[in-house]
This record gives sequence, C-alpha cells and structure tokens, in this order.
Amino acid sequence: MVSITLPNESQKTAHIRLTLNGEETDVSFAPYKTLLEVLREDLGQTGTKHGCELGECGACAVLLDGKAVLSCLLLAVECDKKGVLTVEGLAADGKLHPLQDAFADLGAAQCGYCTPAILVTAKALLDVNPKPSREEIRTALSGNLCRCTGYQQIFEAVEEAIVRISGTQNG
Repeated sequence: MVSITLPNESQKTAHIRLTLNGEETDVSFAPYKTLLEVLREDLGQTGTKHGCELGECGACAVLLDGKAVLSCLLLAVECDKKGVLTVEGLAADGKLHPLQDAFADLGAAQCGYCTPAILVTAKALLDVNPKPSREEIRTALSGNLCRCTGYQQIFEAVEEAIVRISGTQNG
C-alpha cells in the first residue's frame, strides 16, 4: 500500500513581511516562488524584469538591505523582515532619482529592459562609494547585460549622476 502525504494548509502558502520601497508590506504566495516572481506577480513591481532566470543577465537585480541581488535566484521566503528596493522606489517626493534623470538626459536607456536593474545596481554602488572611478563603475555593473547601448552612455550617465548628487556643476 502506498501512502501519500498531502501538504497541509501552512505548506501551501508562505507569508512574509518586508519593507518594499520604504513601506511595510505583508504578502502571501506559493512558497516555491522567487523574489522576482513575488515582486512582479504578487506585489505589482513590474520594473524588475524576467531575463534569463539563471542569474546570468542581471535584469532582475534589486536591492536587498542595500545590496544588489539577483531576485531570480532568491526564494521570497528568505526575504522576511528585509528591505527591498526596486526601481519603483528610486523616485522620492515626486522627483526622479539623479541616476534616473541622468540616464534619461544622456540616452543611457534605449530599449529600457535592463535599465531598472542597472539603476538599482548603480545606486548600491553610489551608496557605498559616492565617487567611484570609471573602472569601479564598470566592475559594479559588470553583471548587468545590455544589448543596446554598448555601455558607454550608461557609464557616462552614472558619472553625471555623481556630479548631480554631489551638487557640483560640470566644468
């Protein structure tokens, strides 16, 4: 005789509380879901993109407690009581973050698919190193693949954001 054990109700649904873009948020979801899936499907944060879902393209990057992580490789249940920042949380008081402004002004976003992840990854860099070199920017963004820009405009936009954040002018 074969015995089959069915999951009980508590195994069918996971519940976590996290701080999403500065707001305490409770969410319930299937326990096998990745953070990427919960953000997009359960919390409506569609700026975070599905890419390769193998951790190779970087399109799903978000900040978890201030550190850039690949949300496709992280189970959402691991994020209980953590802070998550998506591209939707970059703007404040109705104003774009200086990174967003610089990307728009310098044409660093073309198709835009990779841009949300690049923006949050660049923010993580600038939060720990407010004046990185071009090489440090290149290294920090090396896990974010872009097929449209060739990266030059992206690096220039991050450098321009540094100027804007510091309040100094070019020249």
